[in-house]
Amino acid sequence: MGVEIERKFLVRGEAWRAQAHASITMAQGYLNDAASVDAGTMRASVRVRLEGEAARLNIKSRELGTTRQEFEYAIPVEDARALLALCVGGRVEKRRHLVRHAGHLWEIDEFFGDNAGLVVAEIELGDEREAFERPDWLGVEVTMRRRYYNLALASRPYSLWSEDERRPTESEG
Repeated sequence: MGVEIERKFLVRGEAWRAQAHASITMAQGYLNDAASVDAGTMRASVRVRLEGEAARLNIKSRELGTTRQEFEYAIPVEDARALLALCVGGRVEKRRHLVRHAGHLWEIDEFFGDNAGLVVAEIELGDEREAFERPDWLGVEVTMRRRYYNLALASRPYSLWSEDERRPTESEG
């Protein structure tokens, strides 16, 4: 069984760009929607993703928080294109930038299309309590805010968020 331990943060400013050592364009969609996962009628999201010249099928458990079950499989690009045509909700388009900082790899997702303007940094950890150094460009943590999950962005994109939703505070639950 695969397990992902990940934390999500908003990004402040543009300083991270100078530290990025690689970038890849991604397009992804979901074979189920956020409503079915939130309602518990489905216990996992099922995602299809094109990553440059590669493609993957991903199944991730529905828990909110840092630790979730995750299963990911390489699939033929043509299969991914066919599956993307079957997806519900919108397509999530982004460019993932890789940044190394203080011994950790950060994945910074810069969203496009209906989610343009949103930039989220993710760090995968070996343990929920693993310490890491916060880069200066790291903003508010949004790990516990479902609306920042890609499945939610496919169903209700950033372009539909209110101004208050776009400016979360540390105290927001």
